[in-house]
Amino acid sequence: MHKIIQRKRAQGGFSLIELIVVVTIIGILAAAAIVNVRFAQRKAREAILKDNLFQMRKAIDNFYADKQRFPTDLNELTPNYMRAVPKDPITGNTDWEQIADTPDPDSMSASTSTDDLGTPGIVDVKSVASGKTLDGVDYHDL
Repeated sequence: MHKIIQRKRAQGGFSLIELIVVVTIIGILAAAAIVNVRFAQRKAREAILKDNLFQMRKAIDNFYADKQRFPTDLNELTPNYMRAVPKDPITGNTDWEQIADTPDPDSMSASTSTDDLGTPGIVDVKSVASGKTLDGVDYHDL
């Protein structure tokens, strides 16, 4: 009976080295998880920014297809092409850079009035946020 008690005592718990190894592994896993969580919100904002730009560009193209001219302001796209002008998720404002292009007078048809020639239309939108994405691309270049 004495031998049985000694065996149970020898096998009864974890050694200090085993506990240190387990705690170290848990620490490494926790550090990796914190890094991933840290960038998750930024990655989500960048995905929203790309989608907002895509949707606004699509609305500009649809506007042009319907009216044979580009909109003079992003608000002209609402409510028929977009519900509202979205906010830039990076800056938190609706302060998009509007890329305007004046139509070429030589390519205009005879039915186009001269008033339309002087009004540039918005052909593209870009973010005014400074900085780069996690992929290293300037927000302005998206």
